[in-house]
Amino acid sequence: MNSIISTANNPTVVPTASGAGVGASSASSLNASPTFSPLYQQIKALITQSLQSGEWKPGELIPSEMELASRFKVSQGTVRKAIDELSAENLVVRRQGKGTFVATHHEARSQFRFLRLAPDEGVPHYPENRIIEVKRMRAPAEVARLLDIKSGDSVVFIRRVQSFSGVPTILDDLWLPGSIFKGLTVERLNEYKGPMYGLFETEFGTHMIRASEQIRAVCADEAVAGLLGVGVGMPLLNVERVSFTYGDKPVELRRGLYLTLNHHYRNELS
Repeated sequence: MNSIISTANNPTVVPTASGAGVGASSASSLNASPTFSPLYQQIKALITQSLQSGEWKPGELIPSEMELASRFKVSQGTVRKAIDELSAENLVVRRQGKGTFVATHHEARSQFRFLRLAPDEGVPHYPENRIIEVKRMRAPAEVARLLDIKSGDSVVFIRRVQSFSGVPTILDDLWLPGSIFKGLTVERLNEYKGPMYGLFETEFGTHMIRASEQIRAVCADEAVAGLLGVGVGMPLLNVERVSFTYGDKPVELRRGLYLTLNHHYRNELS
């Protein structure tokens, strides 16, 4: 079987005696202990590197399967299998008759991938935002742990209320690494009309590719009740999310309180 050796500009395939694929990011890694993975997984990793480096921007068309096969010196079927996985992971989007594009948070399908609250009646729609507070602060120990930064490092804290048809429904607290989100202000958030992840992608070069969530039931305290316009003790869903970009790097901690009088939390398991 063949193995991918990736140099700065020209990933190539070299034969391996063992018959198993050996993934490497540079020729020097040949001296390290070998790691074995199917060839299509190595191609997937190389395509992901190009996405991460910004070779192909969100929303842009990537090279065809034939072009990628020529570039990596593998079969078109191997490239197709790699792209199948990238598509399943929502990193790229196939469009019939047009090609494969880098996924972007500006697409409706991507927006609702991360917004799991759906109306009991009618079609899902994106909520209106009201920014309550934006400030830079030092990361508390628990926030730092979840964002994989040092306690006391700079973070941007955002509090907002999201409403559906004028009804306050979600109270979000967000913490973002200050080193990445320099210049993020309440004015910028208020003037931006698209999804917040679209802003992060366009202006801060940070594309959210997956998230991990924990959900529990809580009751509204006095402060929360005032912001959501409900009585103290109202049952709410508490959703804690850590969102990751390429390289499994955590870049957002979000703690949301969801009012579910007219909505439900929707998920699909497979």
